[in-house]
Amino acid sequence: MKLYSYFRSSASYRVRIALNVKNLPYDYVPVHLVRDGGEQLKPDYRKLNVDGIVPTFVDGNEVMPQSLAIIEYLEETHPEPPLLPRTPADRAYVRSVALQVACEIHPLNNLRVLKYLKHTLCVDDDAKDAWYRHWVEAGFATLETHLAGSSRTGKLCFGDTPTLADACLIPQVFNAQRFKVDTGKFPTIQRIYDHAMQLDAFARAAPGAQPDAE
Repeated sequence: MKLYSYFRSSASYRVRIALNVKNLPYDYVPVHLVRDGGEQLKPDYRKLNVDGIVPTFVDGNEVMPQSLAIIEYLEETHPEPPLLPRTPADRAYVRSVALQVACEIHPLNNLRVLKYLKHTLCVDDDAKDAWYRHWVEAGFATLETHLAGSSRTGKLCFGDTPTLADACLIPQVFNAQRFKVDTGKFPTIQRIYDHAMQLDAFARAAPGAQPDAE
């Protein structure tokens, strides 16, 4: 198994968590998203991933983009320990939390959007960062209400064992803090993050633990 990854990429971080939870060894191939205009945009990488994004996951002859599709593949090919609960309703709940992060919060704030704001629309850094914080805080506000009010929430998003929801939430909290979002305003989210980062699978997936960390 091989993972093309960038240490600060939220989407790559999700897959690293999933691989670690399932104790799956893999080769880490760094793809620097900023250096030389972005290595993900170079022709050699785009032969692998036409969208020019990370992560890309390779398992034998299979080459896969998109973090959630990769994690679902890992869940189906290596079902233990599971990242999705057993019942359909619980699985839908976990997916709903994951998708709230991956589809509602993250797309507004990924690198391509921030670069467009800065280099095409000529937004200054303060305004760009304000954009980031606004959409993360709006998303976290509703997610906090969702998690705080659910009987399914435990030490993590669903009970006390890692799921797909945690694999999506933890990287988003990391990047929110990097952009100086006060995540303490969202106590349930902060508590889940603090607990997750004490777990080996999450600690080893953290950006600072990656071979390309700066």
